[in-house]
Amino acid sequence: MSDLSGKTVFITGASRGIGAAAARVFADAGANVCLVARNGDAIGDLTAEIGPKAMAIPCDVSRFWEVEKAMSACAATFGSLDIVINNAGILEPIGHLHEADPEAWGHVIDVNTKGVFNGMRAAIPMMLEQGGGTILTIGSGAASNPYEGWGAYCASKAAALMLTRTVHNEVGAKGIRAISLSPGTVATQMQRDIKASGMNAVSTLDWEDHVPPEWPAKALLWMCSADADEYLGGEVKLRDEVVRKASGCHD
Repeated sequence: MSDLSGKTVFITGASRGIGAAAARVFADAGANVCLVARNGDAIGDLTAEIGPKAMAIPCDVSRFWEVEKAMSACAATFGSLDIVINNAGILEPIGHLHEADPEAWGHVIDVNTKGVFNGMRAAIPMMLEQGGGTILTIGSGAASNPYEGWGAYCASKAAALMLTRTVHNEVGAKGIRAISLSPGTVATQMQRDIKASGMNAVSTLDWEDHVPPEWPAKALLWMCSADADEYLGGEVKLRDEVVRKASGCHD
Protein backbone atom coordinates (compact mmCIF):
# COMPACT_ATOMS: atom_id res chain seq x y z
CA MET A 1 0.00 0.00 0.00
CA SER A 2 0.94 3.66 -0.19
CA ASP A 3 3.88 5.00 1.77
CA LEU A 4 2.76 8.35 3.11
CA SER A 5 5.83 9.17 5.17
CA GLY A 6 6.11 12.92 5.53
CA LYS A 7 2.56 13.52 4.34
CA THR A 8 -0.19 15.00 6.50
CA VAL A 9 -3.83 13.93 6.52
CA PHE A 10 -6.70 15.88 8.11
CA ILE A 11 -9.65 13.65 9.11
CA THR A 12 -13.03 14.95 10.23
CA GLY A 13 -15.36 12.81 12.32
CA ALA A 14 -12.27 11.01 13.61
CA SER A 15 -13.64 10.07 17.03
CA ARG A 16 -15.11 6.73 15.95
CA GLY A 17 -16.13 4.51 13.04
CA ILE A 18 -14.57 5.11 9.64
CA GLY A 19 -12.75 8.23 10.81
CA ALA A 20 -10.99 6.50 13.69
CA ALA A 21 -10.14 3.50 11.50
CA ALA A 22 -8.73 5.83 8.86
CA ALA A 23 -6.57 7.57 11.45
CA ARG A 24 -4.96 4.26 12.37
CA VAL A 25 -4.54 3.08 8.76
CA PHE A 26 -2.97 6.34 7.59
CA ALA A 27 -0.69 6.52 10.63
CA ASP A 28 0.45 2.97 9.91
CA ALA A 29 1.26 4.14 6.35
CA GLY A 30 3.61 6.74 7.80
CA ALA A 31 1.40 9.83 7.63
CA ASN A 32 0.99 12.55 10.19
CA VAL A 33 -2.66 12.54 11.17
CA CYS A 34 -4.77 15.42 12.42
CA LEU A 35 -7.90 14.14 14.14
CA VAL A 36 -10.91 16.44 14.15
CA ALA A 37 -14.24 15.87 15.90
CA ARG A 38 -16.57 17.47 18.42
CA ASN A 39 -15.71 14.76 20.98
CA GLY A 40 -12.38 16.04 22.24
CA ASP A 41 -11.91 13.21 24.73
CA ALA A 42 -12.29 10.50 22.09
CA ILE A 43 -9.84 12.04 19.63
CA GLY A 44 -7.49 12.80 22.52
CA ASP A 45 -7.44 9.12 23.47
CA LEU A 46 -6.87 8.08 19.86
CA THR A 47 -4.05 10.59 19.50
CA ALA A 48 -2.38 9.13 22.58
CA GLU A 49 -2.74 5.66 21.07
CA ILE A 50 -1.17 6.66 17.75
CA GLY A 51 1.64 8.71 19.22
CA PRO A 52 3.62 11.83 18.24
CA LYS A 53 2.56 11.75 14.59
CA ALA A 54 -1.01 12.53 15.62
CA MET A 55 -2.73 15.62 16.95
CA ALA A 56 -6.31 16.19 18.10
CA ILE A 57 -8.33 19.34 17.44
CA PRO A 58 -11.90 19.62 18.74
CA CYS A 59 -13.94 21.19 15.95
CA ASP A 60 -17.51 21.59 14.70
CA VAL A 61 -17.28 21.10 10.93
CA SER A 62 -20.48 23.07 10.36
CA ARG A 63 -18.60 26.24 11.37
CA PHE A 64 -16.18 27.39 8.69
CA TRP A 65 -13.96 29.43 10.97
CA GLU A 66 -13.38 26.39 13.20
CA VAL A 67 -12.41 24.20 10.24
CA GLU A 68 -10.11 26.85 8.79
CA LYS A 69 -8.42 27.39 12.15
CA ALA A 70 -7.98 23.64 12.65
CA MET A 71 -6.43 23.17 9.21
CA SER A 72 -4.05 26.05 9.76
CA ALA A 73 -2.96 24.52 13.08
CA CYS A 74 -2.49 21.16 11.38
CA ALA A 75 -0.31 22.60 8.62
CA ALA A 76 1.68 24.70 11.09
CA THR A 77 2.41 21.65 13.22
CA PHE A 78 3.32 19.17 10.49
CA GLY A 79 4.47 21.49 7.70
CA SER A 80 1.90 20.65 5.04
CA LEU A 81 -1.70 19.68 4.32
CA ASP A 82 -1.65 16.87 1.79
CA ILE A 83 -4.89 14.94 2.27
CA VAL A 84 -8.28 15.92 3.64
CA ILE A 85 -10.87 13.28 4.46
CA ASN A 86 -14.36 14.75 4.82
CA ASN A 87 -15.81 11.95 6.91
CA ALA A 88 -17.96 13.69 9.53
CA GLY A 89 -21.60 12.92 8.94
CA ILE A 90 -24.92 12.32 10.68
CA LEU A 91 -28.10 10.53 9.66
CA GLU A 92 -30.67 11.26 12.34
CA PRO A 93 -33.36 12.35 12.66
CA ILE A 94 -34.90 9.51 10.70
CA GLY A 95 -38.49 10.17 9.67
CA HIS A 96 -40.82 11.15 6.87
CA LEU A 97 -40.17 14.47 5.16
CA HIS A 98 -43.62 15.89 5.91
CA GLU A 99 -43.15 15.20 9.62
CA ALA A 100 -39.53 16.36 9.93
CA ASP A 101 -38.47 19.00 12.44
CA PRO A 102 -37.09 21.79 10.22
CA GLU A 103 -34.24 22.67 12.59
CA ALA A 104 -33.10 19.08 12.99
CA TRP A 105 -33.42 18.52 9.23
CA GLY A 106 -31.28 21.57 8.60
CA HIS A 107 -28.63 20.36 11.05
CA VAL A 108 -28.02 17.31 8.85
CA ILE A 109 -27.39 19.64 5.92
CA ASP A 110 -25.10 21.80 8.09
CA VAL A 111 -22.88 18.83 8.96
CA ASN A 112 -23.06 16.65 5.85
CA THR A 113 -23.07 19.31 3.14
CA LYS A 114 -21.81 22.55 4.65
CA GLY A 115 -19.23 20.57 6.60
CA VAL A 116 -17.88 19.10 3.37
CA PHE A 117 -17.88 22.52 1.71
CA ASN A 118 -16.07 24.00 4.70
CA GLY A 119 -13.39 21.34 4.48
CA MET A 120 -12.92 21.92 0.76
CA ARG A 121 -13.03 25.71 1.06
CA ALA A 122 -10.40 25.75 3.78
CA ALA A 123 -8.13 23.18 2.12
CA ILE A 124 -8.04 24.20 -1.53
CA PRO A 125 -6.19 27.54 -1.16
CA MET A 126 -3.54 25.84 1.00
CA MET A 127 -3.19 22.95 -1.42
CA LEU A 128 -2.97 25.24 -4.46
CA GLU A 129 -0.19 27.17 -2.76
CA GLN A 130 1.82 24.01 -2.11
CA GLY A 131 1.17 22.59 -5.58
CA GLY A 132 -1.52 19.98 -5.02
CA GLY A 133 -3.34 17.69 -2.65
CA THR A 134 -6.09 15.11 -2.29
CA ILE A 135 -9.62 15.72 -0.99
CA LEU A 136 -11.63 12.60 -0.22
CA THR A 137 -15.25 12.64 0.90
CA ILE A 138 -17.31 9.83 2.40
CA GLY A 139 -20.34 9.50 0.17
CA SER A 140 -23.21 7.03 0.11
CA GLY A 141 -25.50 5.11 -2.16
CA ALA A 142 -28.09 7.45 -0.65
CA ALA A 143 -26.69 10.16 -2.93
CA SER A 144 -28.49 8.58 -5.87
CA ASN A 145 -31.26 6.53 -4.23
CA PRO A 146 -34.08 7.92 -2.06
CA TYR A 147 -34.54 5.91 1.13
CA GLU A 148 -37.69 6.23 3.19
CA GLY A 149 -37.07 8.37 6.25
CA TRP A 150 -33.67 9.60 5.10
CA GLY A 151 -34.68 12.74 3.23
CA ALA A 152 -32.04 15.01 4.74
CA TYR A 153 -29.30 12.39 4.55
CA CYS A 154 -29.99 11.54 0.89
CA ALA A 155 -30.16 15.21 -0.09
CA SER A 156 -26.98 16.04 1.81
CA LYS A 157 -25.00 13.18 0.28
CA ALA A 158 -26.17 14.06 -3.22
CA ALA A 159 -24.97 17.62 -2.66
CA ALA A 160 -21.63 16.41 -1.27
CA LEU A 161 -21.05 14.29 -4.39
CA MET A 162 -21.71 17.34 -6.56
CA LEU A 163 -19.16 19.28 -4.51
CA THR A 164 -16.56 16.61 -5.31
CA ARG A 165 -17.38 16.92 -9.00
CA THR A 166 -17.18 20.69 -8.75
CA VAL A 167 -13.73 20.61 -7.16
CA HIS A 168 -12.48 18.36 -9.94
CA ASN A 169 -14.02 20.61 -12.57
CA GLU A 170 -12.57 23.80 -11.13
CA VAL A 171 -9.13 22.85 -9.80
CA GLY A 172 -8.48 19.28 -10.89
CA ALA A 173 -6.08 20.51 -13.56
CA LYS A 174 -4.15 22.39 -10.87
CA GLY A 175 -3.19 19.29 -8.93
CA ILE A 176 -6.18 18.90 -6.61
CA ARG A 177 -7.43 15.30 -6.60
CA ALA A 178 -11.07 14.98 -5.50
CA ILE A 179 -12.84 11.63 -5.11
CA SER A 180 -15.89 10.41 -3.21
CA LEU A 181 -16.10 7.00 -1.54
CA SER A 182 -19.40 5.15 -1.30
CA PRO A 183 -18.55 2.55 1.36
CA GLY A 184 -21.79 0.58 1.41
CA THR A 185 -23.12 -0.34 4.83
CA VAL A 186 -20.44 -0.24 7.52
CA ALA A 187 -20.50 -1.74 11.01
CA THR A 188 -20.65 1.53 12.96
CA GLN A 189 -22.98 3.22 15.43
CA MET A 190 -24.91 4.69 12.49
CA GLN A 191 -26.05 1.20 11.51
CA ARG A 192 -27.20 0.53 15.08
CA ASP A 193 -29.32 3.70 14.88
CA ILE A 194 -30.72 2.61 11.51
CA LYS A 195 -31.56 -0.82 12.92
CA ALA A 196 -33.36 0.75 15.88
CA SER A 197 -35.43 2.98 13.60
CA GLY A 198 -37.08 0.10 11.77
CA MET A 199 -37.35 2.41 8.75
CA ASN A 200 -36.75 1.10 5.20
CA ALA A 201 -34.98 -2.06 4.08
CA VAL A 202 -31.55 -1.10 5.42
CA SER A 203 -32.86 -1.49 8.98
CA THR A 204 -33.60 -5.16 8.30
CA LEU A 205 -29.96 -6.05 7.56
CA ASP A 206 -28.06 -8.23 10.00
CA TRP A 207 -24.87 -6.93 11.64
CA GLU A 208 -22.89 -9.50 9.68
CA ASP A 209 -24.06 -7.86 6.43
CA HIS A 210 -22.00 -4.74 7.14
CA VAL A 211 -18.30 -4.37 6.30
CA PRO A 212 -15.84 -3.43 9.07
CA PRO A 213 -14.76 0.24 9.20
CA GLU A 214 -11.20 -0.84 8.37
CA TRP A 215 -12.33 -1.61 4.79
CA PRO A 216 -13.31 1.94 3.85
CA ALA A 217 -10.20 3.14 5.70
CA LYS A 218 -8.03 0.96 3.45
CA ALA A 219 -9.97 2.14 0.41
CA LEU A 220 -9.28 5.76 1.36
CA LEU A 221 -5.57 5.01 1.58
CA TRP A 222 -5.63 3.39 -1.86
CA MET A 223 -7.53 6.40 -3.24
CA CYS A 224 -4.52 8.57 -2.41
CA SER A 225 -2.45 6.68 -4.97
CA ALA A 226 -2.29 7.14 -8.74
CA ASP A 227 -4.01 3.76 -9.06
CA ALA A 228 -7.30 5.52 -8.26
CA ASP A 229 -6.85 8.37 -10.74
CA GLU A 230 -9.51 6.96 -13.06
CA TYR A 231 -12.06 7.91 -10.39
CA LEU A 232 -11.02 11.56 -10.09
CA GLY A 233 -14.06 13.78 -9.92
CA GLY A 234 -16.27 10.77 -9.35
CA GLU A 235 -17.09 8.03 -6.89
CA VAL A 236 -15.40 4.84 -5.77
CA LYS A 237 -17.87 2.15 -4.74
CA LEU A 238 -16.57 -0.26 -2.12
CA ARG A 239 -19.16 -2.84 -3.17
CA ASP A 240 -17.11 -3.23 -6.36
CA GLU A 241 -14.97 -6.38 -6.01
CA VAL A 242 -12.24 -4.81 -8.17
CA VAL A 243 -11.97 -1.91 -5.69
CA ARG A 244 -11.98 -4.26 -2.72
CA LYS A 245 -9.15 -6.32 -4.18
CA ALA A 246 -7.11 -3.26 -5.20
CA SER A 247 -7.42 -1.70 -1.75
CA GLY A 248 -6.67 -4.88 0.19
CA CYS A 249 -10.16 -5.51 1.58
CA HIS A 250 -11.21 -9.12 1.90
CA ASP A 251 -13.29 -11.42 4.06
